Amino acid sequence: MSATVVETKPGAAVLPPSKSPVMDPGASSEPAADAAPLHQPPPNGGLLAWLQVLGSFFCFMNTWGLINTFGAFQTYYSANLLAHEPESTIAWIGSIQAFLLLASTLFMGPLCDLGYTRPQFIICSVMAVFGLMMTSLCKEYWQFMLAQGICMGIGFGGVFIPAVSIPSSYFTTKRAFALGVCASGSSFGGVIYPIIFHRLVPQIGFQWTTRVMAFIMLATILVSGSCMRVRVLPSQKRSFLDLSAFIKYPKFTLYNLACFFGFTGLYIPFFYVQQYAVDVAGVPSELAFYTLPILNAASLFGRIGPGFIADKLGVLNTMFVCSGLSCVLAFCWIAIYSEPALMVFCILYGFCSGTFVSLQAATVAHLVPHMGFMGTWMGMCAFVSGLGLLVGTPIAGALLNVNWLALQCFCGSCIAVATLCIFGTYLVEHNVPVDEKGV
Repeated sequence: MSATVVETKPGAAVLPPSKSPVMDPGASSEPAADAAPLHQPPPNGGLLAWLQVLGSFFCFMNTWGLINTFGAFQTYYSANLLAHEPESTIAWIGSIQAFLLLASTLFMGPLCDLGYTRPQFIICSVMAVFGLMMTSLCKEYWQFMLAQGICMGIGFGGVFIPAVSIPSSYFTTKRAFALGVCASGSSFGGVIYPIIFHRLVPQIGFQWTTRVMAFIMLATILVSGSCMRVRVLPSQKRSFLDLSAFIKYPKFTLYNLACFFGFTGLYIPFFYVQQYAVDVAGVPSELAFYTLPILNAASLFGRIGPGFIADKLGVLNTMFVCSGLSCVLAFCWIAIYSEPALMVFCILYGFCSGTFVSLQAATVAHLVPHMGFMGTWMGMCAFVSGLGLLVGTPIAGALLNVNWLALQCFCGSCIAVATLCIFGTYLVEHNVPVDEKGV
């Protein structure tokens, strides 16, 4: 599988918008796939390349960062606005939001490959901010589902896919580290947004707290839109799906299975650890709130550090180790009944689980036969991951009606299967000849 690619010069940042395919309001909305083909290697550094990382950081902050914050929303909803709804029902809001982020990339990834990154990014950014603004006005469950679940979820998808596809094309030797820095934005958002929510709700109420978060999202997404630039585009139009990849490349199929089971179990602690702290570990509610920011803060370091290691040891090796450790920690969660032990668990699990998100794009970039297909392959992988997120936390909420042990065993078992699939991907990668990678 190969394709001719179209590249824009790494120095295109200094050109007027009309001369490079940029994500800024003054540029043409036509696809940039007719640019003259150049054959320059990725810069692997420099101002323009690291500006892509900065823009991607804020994209992750305002997509996965807010999804990582849903545990705070769930706790508030279950005690106030949606107190009459079961935990598993409330969890569907966050699950639908995360699923649509990933599922919508199935279509938005190819749109990026076709050169429509800028208009897609603008429209979806508006949807995400609008959805959060509308969440501040919601009173009924169906309203929260429409605004926070569906509108924000679809908007997140259009913001997320450029955040992984664009920086990937600027790096080869430093790709895993660069994408780890990008993905750390989700942990950063997962730290600051819950704290903002917790501190402001008692002072200005739920409505204005949510609006403040929406204004922060708007300001930081504007930074992303002003500095991110497309570098690689395929010269020929393709279908939105490349289902033949699952047959031609067994390693890609195995990795998608790893993503499905991994994302099914990965986010269960992020949704329920705060409730566990109060119900089981006996942590005061004021302190229990900080379990979620602690998880996300540890995840921040878990997305940058392993990314640096992955550039040296390989992305699959690093993912296998970190996924295995996450599995062990998920089962260790069963034996935690005290405040100090729970805090240690949050730190360790947050660190180890962070690589599953931060190295996903780097792994797809490693497996894809040509970077011109990165958007399409990433979209398919994200869709499969979204299916896992869609069912994972609601199933966990239903199991919670039985007991905490059932929830914890489900979490650990899913991550265990994901770890085995990553190992299978590694075996296939090192025993089956692969096409020469394009850049």
